[in-house]
Amino acid sequence: MNAAERLLDHVLGLAWSDLPEDARLAAKTFLHDTLCVGVAGRNAFGADAIFDAASSWSGPHGGCDVLGRKASLTAPYAAFVNAYQIHSQEFDCVHEPAVAHPMATVVAALLAEAQRGHPVRGADFLAALCGGVDVVATLGVVVTSPLKFFRPATAGVFGSVAALCRLRRLDRQVALDAFGYALAFASGTMQAHLEGKPALAVQVAAAARSAIEAVDLAVRGMQAAHASIDGPFGYLSLFEDRIDLAAFGLLGRVHRVTELSWKPFPTGRAAHGAIVATQQLMKIHGFAAADVESLVYRAPPLIARLVGRRPVQGMKIAHARLCLAYLCAVVLTRGTVGLGDFDEASLTDPALLALAERITVEADGSLDPSAFVPALACIALKDGRGLTQAVTDQYGSPAWPLSREAHLDKAAACLAFGGLGDRHERIAAALAELDDCDDVGRRLGSLFVGD
Repeated sequence: MNAAERLLDHVLGLAWSDLPEDARLAAKTFLHDTLCVGVAGRNAFGADAIFDAASSWSGPHGGCDVLGRKASLTAPYAAFVNAYQIHSQEFDCVHEPAVAHPMATVVAALLAEAQRGHPVRGADFLAALCGGVDVVATLGVVVTSPLKFFRPATAGVFGSVAALCRLRRLDRQVALDAFGYALAFASGTMQAHLEGKPALAVQVAAAARSAIEAVDLAVRGMQAAHASIDGPFGYLSLFEDRIDLAAFGLLGRVHRVTELSWKPFPTGRAAHGAIVATQQLMKIHGFAAADVESLVYRAPPLIARLVGRRPVQGMKIAHARLCLAYLCAVVLTRGTVGLGDFDEASLTDPALLALAERITVEADGSLDPSAFVPALACIALKDGRGLTQAVTDQYGSPAWPLSREAHLDKAAACLAFGGLGDRHERIAAALAELDDCDDVGRRLGSLFVGD
């Protein structure tokens, strides 16, 4: 079998009842997290423009809900808007070893699909979700070279297609054609990340939309390339430099949904280690922002590459979310960083910007292209003291997970930011029992549509 067949056979054969308890719990937990983050994204920068554009493409009353809005679009464009809202604030969960955000695309595509046809059972929805995450993560962990394209989008379209094929119970040949169209539609550049532009989340949105279009073409008999993953012009050949396919042998043995990490803060994941280390040092040593001479975060090269950018006067929100210097300046000043810390007043605050100028990221020479840790936060105080905090795990990772209480607190904050704070308890209860639901699309729509 080629790589596409191996991935699809795994996903098409997944049954919710066969998954271990830790995978089932993780699937429901991170679905809860993702949907609440998507509601918060209803008020993200650019979300109204994205919705307006998608409405002009889709037309009104398409039958598929948009998170946090009292509106519906056709399936591809509901997926487009929802994926943008999920990823736009850098608050969605991440698979660190794969350097990917599987849930943004997979959940957006599945939610749209569940609302446009026959009722979808919760068990099938969740099994498809787990399969989609397996595909995205596997396409990331097989890579042994530095990130070249924006993997949440490029691998995300394949994971979403696989999940949709499982949800629709398509046969292997149709699914292979759908994968072929995923290859045809795959895109996502790191240039948007480098420049800190909202186009980054638009690429995630396009992947979710394209997944629905790819499957729709395949079920109508449109043939496409079948060696879409490991063919000479397949995904891995075109989008990655060096690979080791050993991880394919773990399909069905390792459930990647259990490897997802929460994002406790609405920032690039690469900044989280420094944020928590700064909080720890402040708690232990009791200093304030005015006491800090400098902060240096020594970390693997991926950290410097992703969030080592410098703060600039007049920087936009997308730039600030991926700027460790700005983020740590906010933490030193306010104790944490949250959804409300990216308004115009904060981004132009002279004191914050001056403090950010004294914060830097240094690459430590690690040869692991996907490593987030280990790292070391080093703070020099004006009184001459030097303080350090080692980072061996990032808060929110499987090695240091959020407590149930912290998970629910984040979900509640996201719902409040998106205007649905009064539904927090109902949503939490519904997501915990979603595998027993007979109509996921209707159930989730009733909970997550805006007033």
